[in-house]
Amino acid sequence: MELTPRQALGLRMSSLLLRASTGGAGQATSVAEVVTWLGAMQAQDLASGLWSFGARLPGHTAADVTAALERREALRTWPMRGTIHFVPPRDARWMVELMGVRVLSVAARRREQLGLSEETAVQAMEVLGAALAGGGRLSRSECLAVLTEKGIDTSGQRGYHLLWYASQRGLLCIAPNLGNEQSFVLLDEWVPDPHRPERDEALGTIALRYFRGRGPTTRQDFAGWTGLTATDAKRGIAVAGDALAKVTVQGVETYVDAALLDTVPPPVGDEVLVLPGFDEYLLGYKDRSLMVADEHKAAIIPGGNGIFRSTVVRAGRVVATWTRTLTKSGVRITVQPLTPLGGSDRAEVERAFEPYAQFVERTPEVRWP
Repeated sequence: MELTPRQALGLRMSSLLLRASTGGAGQATSVAEVVTWLGAMQAQDLASGLWSFGARLPGHTAADVTAALERREALRTWPMRGTIHFVPPRDARWMVELMGVRVLSVAARRREQLGLSEETAVQAMEVLGAALAGGGRLSRSECLAVLTEKGIDTSGQRGYHLLWYASQRGLLCIAPNLGNEQSFVLLDEWVPDPHRPERDEALGTIALRYFRGRGPTTRQDFAGWTGLTATDAKRGIAVAGDALAKVTVQGVETYVDAALLDTVPPPVGDEVLVLPGFDEYLLGYKDRSLMVADEHKAAIIPGGNGIFRSTVVRAGRVVATWTRTLTKSGVRITVQPLTPLGGSDRAEVERAFEPYAQFVERTPEVRWP
């Protein structure tokens, strides 16, 4: 099947749970359903990660999402590319084991840069395991204090690396914040009944979830998102089988959830959305040309350093960036247009911020340059 760019973008927005659909997407009603549908969600920045859920769960507040995290509907860890994501709790262990191998392979080099030995990293795991055993939960600073008490140097980036390493090895995971700090627990205690698929099943599962939650997109995008080798990415698609459909977009071979093709794919609508910078809408792809004009990339990723600004999206395309400042009762939002936005357009954008203001339970004030 050949799709126009507008049809492909319409399908992609449905896959991302950012547009109502009759094909199964767009129907999630809980944090657990969203993260299971998407497979994993960028969560390096917690506030952005919470709004990624809120943007897909109308009527939810940040407090609702946080409560769902306390109920263990999702957890944070480093499943791929050495980056924090929300994942379904029962899938955390196999995801770390499947996709974390290549990141772990370069950990020794990083330890050398930090002046840490492998023996110290192993000792840190033993210390943290003992401190958290029996249902313990410690803030990041408390974890570092425990290590320091045992004579382990956590200065500079050493402490972060040791916590990352223990999580990447499947010992720890990140629980909801204690105050404003990350907290850590033992993964095996936080999730006592993990799913343990065979390798082929794991590859097929992550392939299905990736393309179901982001398609149509390419095998190269899948490999880039997961950090898997090209061979493993190809194998995962093969195992997913008929659940995925192959479609062509501007001559490029892509994959999409086959259920979304039960009817003629509708082109993208004219909806306006406000999204966090670290959202799968952009982070889920290496090739973002369907959503972002080349001339706007520098404004969205200033310096190309991996820091993504929050975006205003219209008809699936980025038209502005935005920042926000929370006050006691309000949220001041500053919008920076990337395309011409007249009076009626601006009114539409301001209305699109109302769900976000409700999410953070503040009164919105939208400012323009």
